[in-house]
Amino acid sequence: MHFVDEVSVKVIAGNGGDGASAWRREKFMPLGGPAGGDGGKGGDVVFEAHERYTTLLDLRYRRLLKAQSGENGRGKDMYGKGGADLVVQVPPGTQVYDAENGELLADLAQHGTRVVIAQGGRGGRGNIHFVTSVNQSPNRAEKGDPGEQRELRLELKLLADVGLLGYPNVGKSTFISAVSRARPKIADYPFTTLVPNLGVVSMGDDRSFVIADIPGIIEGAAQGQGLGLQFLRHVERTRVLLHIITWDPDPERDLVKDFDALMKELAAFDPELAKRPMIVGIGKLDLDETRSRAEAAREELTARGIEVFSFSAATHEGVDAVLTRLEQLLLENPTGGAQPKRFLSAAERPSLHGDGRLDREAGPEAEPE
Repeated sequence: MHFVDEVSVKVIAGNGGDGASAWRREKFMPLGGPAGGDGGKGGDVVFEAHERYTTLLDLRYRRLLKAQSGENGRGKDMYGKGGADLVVQVPPGTQVYDAENGELLADLAQHGTRVVIAQGGRGGRGNIHFVTSVNQSPNRAEKGDPGEQRELRLELKLLADVGLLGYPNVGKSTFISAVSRARPKIADYPFTTLVPNLGVVSMGDDRSFVIADIPGIIEGAAQGQGLGLQFLRHVERTRVLLHIITWDPDPERDLVKDFDALMKELAAFDPELAKRPMIVGIGKLDLDETRSRAEAAREELTARGIEVFSFSAATHEGVDAVLTRLEQLLLENPTGGAQPKRFLSAAERPSLHGDGRLDREAGPEAEPE
């Protein structure tokens, strides 16, 4: 399955049906007269978060989402049928933006969350509503309102408890495969992981948490270098961060420099991310080059008040201590991380038609005040 975390779509709510201008002239009905029913309301476009989805792939090929229009009113006081709502299911963690002005319309962070993105037009009134004491035979009916139309941009931000960060080839994929059933691609070249991976870490006795492997972040990621800018947003939902650093043959890099570069990119992307609860893991401890440098890096980072753990995902040395500390941090921060942002409800959001209806011209047959 392809991982798609950003798409653009156009949504069109259903038009309201036209009201009818009709008359009853039937045998045995001496009190006939205006009999035009109202048009039906147009269907809304509704977005719903559902846990069965983990990607926006389905919407990549559905660029136009259109709800059903309402039926026109008919004679004999018959009202038109309302149009069916179009319910679009998306993965939890999806944010819906207005593509034109960038306004956040909805933050569907939890399973079952529903929001009306585009309102259907109201049906027009039939001539049965325009009878007055001075006009017993109105030959007037209203047109239905058009449904709202919006150009949208959808962004998916993965929902995970722990975000796994590090330079390419530091062993993030090996770590997540060692502690969960996730099976990301593992190879000895940079940017092996091209999409985020989620894994469930079981701690026993119905205790578990979700960890996200974010594709390799490099220096300059917040400005678009590498893959970082594309996937940094997935870190925003996490409550705790695990930075993995390790030895690299590049003489320009060392363990502490790598950590400082990661923190710089997080702060550049979102200053709040740099303040999130975190620990540092010195990985690949099975390598002599890493083991010989681990203690000096631990001392320097510990002096800054940063918790440091050493481990080897290949041999599982020290992994349990890392997982135990991550679980403790999650318990200490039950509501940490980026919370769902408040968005405008349909009632609060400015309608494309002002008060929800097109302005009606008074005309010569307007009802008296």
